[in-house]
Amino acid sequence: MRFYGDKTEIVPTGFSKILAYHWALTLLIIAASSIGFLMLFSVSGGDINRWAQPQMIRFAMGMVVMTIMAFIPINIYRKLSFFVYLIALILLVVVDVSGEASKGSQRWVNLGFMRLQPSELMKLALVMVLALYYSWLDRDRVSKPQWLLPPLILTLIPMALVLRQPDLGTAILLFAGAAIVMFVAGVSWWYFATGAAAAGALVYAVLISKGQSWQLLNNYQYKRIATFLDPSSDPLGAGYHITQSKIALGSGGISGRGFMQGTQGRLNFLPEKHTDFIFTTLAEEFGFAGGSALLLIYGLIVVFCVASAISNNNRFGALVTLGVSATFFFYFAVNMSMVMGMAPVVGVPLPLVSYGGSAMMVLLAGFGLVQSAHIHRPR
Repeated sequence: MRFYGDKTEIVPTGFSKILAYHWALTLLIIAASSIGFLMLFSVSGGDINRWAQPQMIRFAMGMVVMTIMAFIPINIYRKLSFFVYLIALILLVVVDVSGEASKGSQRWVNLGFMRLQPSELMKLALVMVLALYYSWLDRDRVSKPQWLLPPLILTLIPMALVLRQPDLGTAILLFAGAAIVMFVAGVSWWYFATGAAAAGALVYAVLISKGQSWQLLNNYQYKRIATFLDPSSDPLGAGYHITQSKIALGSGGISGRGFMQGTQGRLNFLPEKHTDFIFTTLAEEFGFAGGSALLLIYGLIVVFCVASAISNNNRFGALVTLGVSATFFFYFAVNMSMVMGMAPVVGVPLPLVSYGGSAMMVLLAGFGLVQSAHIHRPR
């Protein structure tokens, strides 16, 4: 218990931290990840060693990291925020200079024991450094133009480095997470309205720049846009992914074909079935009911995070919690929209379900911050 003049702040210690731990949130994270293990086992044709087992090992390691982070006071992370951001930024520069390439993209750094995707780390680091900035800044200065410049610079530099990889999906998630932190910190909605108008103008510029000397996107990204607008224009080429995805989604019906009975995934009609398009396997095998169950779990995770932030009087902890939950929301919202044909294919994995180490570890580290903010929130 700490005393501040006429105010009393109760800070949990020892066993009370365990009681304050957000067990419901942890159970939901385990539930979502378990669905992922089942789907990875299914798409591998019953070979647990191919994708499911490595993912389970990563998840176990991530849960240990999340639990350790949860019991470290949130104010320590506040002090480390800029340092974490700086490390992530340096790693992005390393990727740009000498990173490992795969499938036309240069996104990874080989650390020896694992391949790290620094852009995933930057999603968390950016939320932390913006939460630090707005927890320091007086609230009456939040919407003044001169105080908007630092967070914009902090956001645009990593976005530019990520776009060079190229990775449009991650750049979008970086911007979306940063925008949410700025909005909930109190930045006037007029700036966001202006930004939306500028985004519309940018989309127009992107479209008219195709084939020009100042073309703003790569050719494969223009193909993705064209495929999004009309997948049937090239069903065996650029439109193949989304065409097969829609077939899988539709064939599942209400209750699905049954576990390991899906044809699109098992017969390899569906590309990237264990990563970006794993939701279609779930929908094919468990139908609308299975897809809705996962969406419900995701929704509850976001609701619990938002509720925790609302009850938190620590401004840094509240902003970090909202930033992590917003990033998580955009993860699954963009992925699901993508595989349903409601958004262009931008290579965003399904959180806690898609196969991959960097995204899993960073997400669980993010939830470790959420747990720390929840446990150590002032009473």
